[in-house]
Amino acid sequence: MTAPSLPDNEGRRPGHHPDGTAHGKCQVPQEHQLKPSLQPGIKYQHRFVVPTTKTVPALYPEAAEFLAMPEVFATGFLVGLLEWACIKAINPHLDWPLEQTVGTYINVSHSAATPPGMEVTATVELLAVEGKKLVFSVRAHDGVDLISEGQHERHVILRERFEARVLSKKSGAQAFAQVGLPCR
Repeated sequence: MTAPSLPDNEGRRPGHHPDGTAHGKCQVPQEHQLKPSLQPGIKYQHRFVVPTTKTVPALYPEAAEFLAMPEVFATGFLVGLLEWACIKAINPHLDWPLEQTVGTYINVSHSAATPPGMEVTATVELLAVEGKKLVFSVRAHDGVDLISEGQHERHVILRERFEARVLSKKSGAQAFAQVGLPCR
């Protein structure tokens, strides 16, 4: 009887890491258990006074188009504020900093302009825990207007494993660049 031949990638399935997880997926290992306190219903409010460094012209100072725009709270920074509030909400329920979360989905409105100096209150609630996926309801108010509402998803990662994959990706991209091949 002959042994089955192994794939070219050292015996693992194509597109998978040696630990069996798919490339591009940052998975918490099967044996890893999240804290039981990480449950739907966690709420958090985060307040932030908008500085001029978080306005549209500061978003990409190298872009003339952004520099010409009004000095109001930038949508990109608003998204970061909503993510920050979600992180603050759940960090007590993670083995921080070994366990962390990364944003994987955002669907929010930005319906009112907020000038620098105003305080924005981000209110978040954890709606669902689906394995490593965390689903949040998010809202932001500037004291005058509801400026944003929507949904955000984060995934629990083990920082060390995540950083190892990022380094591997970077090394692979650099190798392709050195020989002039497009990254796939």
